[in-house]
Amino acid sequence: MNSYLLSLAIWVPIIGAVPVLVLGSERRELVRWLALGVAIAGFVVTLPLYTGFDRQFVGMQFVEIAPWIPRFNVQYFLGVDGISVLFILLNAFVTILVIMAGWDVIEQKVAQYMAAFLIMSGLMNGIFASLDAVLFYVFFEASLIPMYIIIGVWGGPNRVYAAFKFFLYTLLGSLLMLVALLYLFLQAGGSFNLLEWHQLRLTMAPQILIFIAFLVAFAVKVPMWPVHTWLPDAHVEAPTGGSVVLAAIMLKLGAYGFVRISLPILPDASHYLAPMMIGLSLIAVVYIGFVALVQADMKKLIAYSSISHMGFVTLGFFIFNQLGIEGALVQMISHGFVSAAMFLCVGVMYDRMHSRQIADYGGVVNTMPKFAAFFMLFAMANSGLPATSGFVGEFMVILGAVKHNFWVGFAAATTLILGAAYTLWMYKRVVFGAVANDHVAGLTDIGWRETLILTLLAAAVLAMGIYPFPFTDIMHASVDNLLKHVAVSKL
Repeated sequence: MNSYLLSLAIWVPIIGAVPVLVLGSERRELVRWLALGVAIAGFVVTLPLYTGFDRQFVGMQFVEIAPWIPRFNVQYFLGVDGISVLFILLNAFVTILVIMAGWDVIEQKVAQYMAAFLIMSGLMNGIFASLDAVLFYVFFEASLIPMYIIIGVWGGPNRVYAAFKFFLYTLLGSLLMLVALLYLFLQAGGSFNLLEWHQLRLTMAPQILIFIAFLVAFAVKVPMWPVHTWLPDAHVEAPTGGSVVLAAIMLKLGAYGFVRISLPILPDASHYLAPMMIGLSLIAVVYIGFVALVQADMKKLIAYSSISHMGFVTLGFFIFNQLGIEGALVQMISHGFVSAAMFLCVGVMYDRMHSRQIADYGGVVNTMPKFAAFFMLFAMANSGLPATSGFVGEFMVILGAVKHNFWVGFAAATTLILGAAYTLWMYKRVVFGAVANDHVAGLTDIGWRETLILTLLAAAVLAMGIYPFPFTDIMHASVDNLLKHVAVSKL
């Protein structure tokens, strides 16, 4: 059973999407329950990856290998280590939430909507599990298609523009990555095995060129400044479920690419270009934080907040110490929970008032007290309040950054002030005060389905904030091994 767990994590949601599509949108209730059942099954098959994971072992676990395209030595090669295993669980967990979030809200093409999320869930698990470069690239590119459809079909008024912008940005970045992969294939003597690529000893000049090729692809996905402009448009136009998956999982793919491909394969270039990466990360943390302050649209504000928080992740990777990299990985998981929760909270209000403008709200606590309590917890987590998951990763990265260079740590710490400023100022204007207008006066508090979704996320945010050990323990050996590999390879 163990040897097929990763295949199950990938193919259960993808194959499960087929009967959802076959049923069609005429049988809406049955489609919803079937999609939820498939999503839960997809999550259940990932649990043994965590419970059966050997925390002392530094190599790949749950490995599956089979020939795929023998002529070009391409293999169906899967495996996870402490760096990747948590993202598969996070992805499967978030998929359940987005299926539940679209339950009553999506009324047109329900089967296609649910199936798109299930297929995307399987494809993204494939990215986190792939150890063959061609397999990684196929999953990496294929995951664009369901999100493109989700934004383009169920999005807002400018959905076609946002979908095209999202697709073109990410596709153009990936074309350079393909060139880099082909070069590495030739250098490795005709192998696409990523683990073999880790042992390559390239000179500095080709390393830098390949690093830049990967940087373009991964920076767009993160997204890093200045290639971040597609993200606010995509978030504003995407349906709530699309925004949740985009922020919670899809942004992690670029950051994961850095830690799985750029650092171990190109260690010398990673060290050489680290000052540039730290600079770009700090611009995202500080400058984008100020941009978030002036947003009038709640979704745009949270989108810019995501760019700022992901700046912490890339900063953590390129300061080359245990606290930095582990903090960055913890921040990625935490951001998955917190950003999902923030977008779902905006979705709850949008479903009732069909407005995301902060100015249209005020006094929501008077009509939706239960919702306001959940929203407060997630706003605090987004600000990095201790005892929430938002604090753990940021604090670890700041400590690691101070260890690397005091002023880098000092600059990174400004996000704790900026994050609190834009998040709590938004919360104050939307939730507190007297009831602003008749629309707010007519709001109804969250029902049992919305309460269940927000309770699951609140439990995750608090559990990770109060006791982060289960998250950090599983990645410790793999991060330590990565740092040794990068340090040994340094010129």
